[in-house]
Amino acid sequence: MDSKVAVILGASGGIGQAITHYLTSDSRFANVVGTYRTNPPSNLDPQCQILLDIEDEESIAAAAQKLRESHQKVHLLVNTIGMLHTEEFGPEKKLQDLEPENLARIFRVNAIGPALVFKHFHPFFRHDEPSIFATLSARVGSIGDNFIGGWYGYRASKAALNQFMRTASIEMARKAPQCAMVSVHPGTVATALSEPFQKNVPDHKLFSPEYSAQKILEVLNQLDASQTGKFFAWDGQEIPW
Repeated sequence: MDSKVAVILGASGGIGQAITHYLTSDSRFANVVGTYRTNPPSNLDPQCQILLDIEDEESIAAAAQKLRESHQKVHLLVNTIGMLHTEEFGPEKKLQDLEPENLARIFRVNAIGPALVFKHFHPFFRHDEPSIFATLSARVGSIGDNFIGGWYGYRASKAALNQFMRTASIEMARKAPQCAMVSVHPGTVATALSEPFQKNVPDHKLFSPEYSAQKILEVLNQLDASQTGKFFAWDGQEIPW
């Protein structure tokens, strides 16, 4: 067995849990660590679970420090944490729906939090072995692919996430030249995030978490450092910014 380390942020969520399941069965990874905010991932031993609140930098820093107690380097990190709606608000359909508090919240979860993950976790990738630092984005975050509008906060926060990733990848190319840093669109997946909107999705375009996780890992397995800073769909196609 290899001694590689994988870290899944949001390992209790639909996609995160499915990715964790696949990785724990992958002989390349001797250690799979999962983070959670409220419910520990049931498919990982307690010593492989780390508390992380994506909206709290102290929590992110503490999670990195906790990981450092047992691992000095990481070979695969996938951030699966994201927000589209809450019980209090949903995606905006028109300009009149914009509320600054809601926009701030969705940016904290989808863009600022992941950027702080880059800040605190990037030292784990400063080694000479091939590695991947991936974050789940969304096709609707593509400016070039936006033809129908709507979903202002979610679109803008994912576009910001992609810019954070792209900018960080340039710095990481100097500090960790063996690392591929990418954004990945997982498709429309049957999780709590998309549940209110699934009725509008054709059956063949609504993926199970297991299928999406499988396709995401297939994409990541094909990457090398020359592809850092790019935005891929679940099928391996590159998405325009």
